[in-house]
Amino acid sequence: MIILPAIDIKDGNCVRLFKGDFSTVEKVASDYLETAKGFEYAGASWIHMVDLDGAKEGKPVNTKIYTDVAEKTNLKVELGGGIRSIETIEEYLKMGISRVILGSAALKDPALVSRAVEKFGSEKIVVGIDAMNGMVATEGWLEASDVNYIDLALKMIESGVRYFIFTDISKDGTLSGVNRQQLSELYNSTKGKCNIIASGGVHTMDDIIVCKEMGLYGTICGKSIYKGTLDLAAAVDYAEKN
Repeated sequence: MIILPAIDIKDGNCVRLFKGDFSTVEKVASDYLETAKGFEYAGASWIHMVDLDGAKEGKPVNTKIYTDVAEKTNLKVELGGGIRSIETIEEYLKMGISRVILGSAALKDPALVSRAVEKFGSEKIVVGIDAMNGMVATEGWLEASDVNYIDLALKMIESGVRYFIFTDISKDGTLSGVNRQQLSELYNSTKGKCNIIASGGVHTMDDIIVCKEMGLYGTICGKSIYKGTLDLAAAVDYAEKN
């Protein structure tokens, strides 16, 4: 299992939100590049980055920050937020981004996801499924839908998607532990057909152990690293080397 330390960007700053609420923005680090290099030093091979401004505006906003990390570290960058077109995906991949996240587009423009997978390959595209009470939310979590998260995953698998990030919005930024039940249900419903990355609620090494034992592909860690409740080096060592 891989560990993906996270940096969310808003107004050029490294921030975290509480349950996806933009009014709860908390600055967690002063320099994105130094933070990323710290993750690399701790042994991480991937970094998960989100353009919060982009998610809200529906277009890339903080592009230089992500390309800086891709160019000036050895980390593989997984990036989401405001990616709504084949052109944007292509630009990011040419800039050195390793994997692009399609979130709102998976629900609102499934044809885009199919085209992206066909054009760039399933290794380059990950679908972010963000859910509240099991129902998918879009547009930076500002819009709710009546689509169940497992139903969306199964539909995306039919389109060739092989990587998913599942976030329980009610857990995100809360340090209350991952949603074991929903992750387990998603894993069991898609077993063998895709790679699942857990996101939201990671607190301590117990969450890393749960996700690894569940058979997940990866776990995203954000607030737990910044608040010091999870040792990134220890998490990487356990997840990737055992």
